[in-house]
Amino acid sequence: MSTQIKKPKSLGIWGNTDKPRFWELLAPIMDWALDKKLTTFITTRIHGKLPKNFNYDYHVIKSADDFYKTDFLLTLGGDGTILSVTRAVGHRKTPILGVHLGELGFLAEVTVDDMFNRLDMVTAGNYSLHKRMILKGEIINGNGPQIFYALNDFVIDRGKSHRIITMRLSANDHYVADYKADGLIIATPTGSTAYSLSAGGPIMIPQMNAMVVSPVSPHTLSLRPIVFPSDQTLEIKFLDDATDEIAFAVDGQVNEYLNPKSKIFIQKAPFEICMITFKDSNYFQTLSQKMGWGNRGGGN
Repeated sequence: MSTQIKKPKSLGIWGNTDKPRFWELLAPIMDWALDKKLTTFITTRIHGKLPKNFNYDYHVIKSADDFYKTDFLLTLGGDGTILSVTRAVGHRKTPILGVHLGELGFLAEVTVDDMFNRLDMVTAGNYSLHKRMILKGEIINGNGPQIFYALNDFVIDRGKSHRIITMRLSANDHYVADYKADGLIIATPTGSTAYSLSAGGPIMIPQMNAMVVSPVSPHTLSLRPIVFPSDQTLEIKFLDDATDEIAFAVDGQVNEYLNPKSKIFIQKAPFEICMITFKDSNYFQTLSQKMGWGNRGGGN
């Protein structure tokens, strides 16, 4: 799904400051923005680590609402960097352009070598915005509800326990199945090529609106990944009387531990994330190049 585009007048910079490559690129990006007469915003984390000889004008993103002041966000890092920025942006709809600094970047489709060419295209208005579905997870854990949002997936697993866990899945109050497994993955189309794929789940086109539930090491071969439309509310509850805490992960980055009496409700979030892409971008080519999808074994 595409949406209206505009020529930007400002940009925000969000990066993995632990990567030396980020610091090598920061000054050239600031020079580029100065040449394009763009107002530049950087995160407080970047601001706090700037070298003393950094002589550029910029504003600091001090709160999430400062994203409203940026026409787009340039993220430099890996897929984890994009996952963290999407949680920060939330419902604010600031478009995100991802540049991957490592070997494998699936969400961040722009390479360093092509970065300034793509940035020039953005300033010329020669780009598209694709909306990505977000999942909303609500945990009822005895202390009031906790709300989380995920671009990739929510993962429920046995945590530190060596026992499998039994989970009952319902969709819109209809019983689906009881899963005896190491865990469950509930993924968006964007996250369908992440952990869910390694658990046997299907690949879904990122612009779809659907959820896939994939069991992790199920005790029976009859339980397979299942895709639900985005108008469903999934409920997961635990049938074991075990006292072990159950782990709950958000995009592989946020972890909570739940007691077995917890309930989890997962549904499509009321907002989406806008990703910047280009007419010559090809999702299937990305699958082939970065994941070997469709390639015959042995490279033939």
